[in-house]
Amino acid sequence: MCLGIPMQVKEVMGYTARCEAKGVERDVSLFLLQHEPVVAGDFVMVHVGYAIQRMTEQEARSAWEVYDEMLAAETRAPDA
Repeated sequence: MCLGIPMQVKEVMGYTARCEAKGVERDVSLFLLQHEPVVAGDFVMVHVGYAIQRMTEQEARSAWEVYDEMLAAETRAPDA
């Protein structure tokens, strides 16, 4: 299964952005979003190092809530 990770843009340097999610920072390619402006403060969905879409802050928070629930359920699940 592949997941896109919502991240907040901290800094834009050409087609690269420094993004942060839950205290983890990564350099992310903006090449796939070159048709729309991305600025510091925006939220993007990141998949394998590429920002694949812009999203609202609420969409990002909702995605993280679901991911947190999945992680919590995994830690509660008994070993098979």
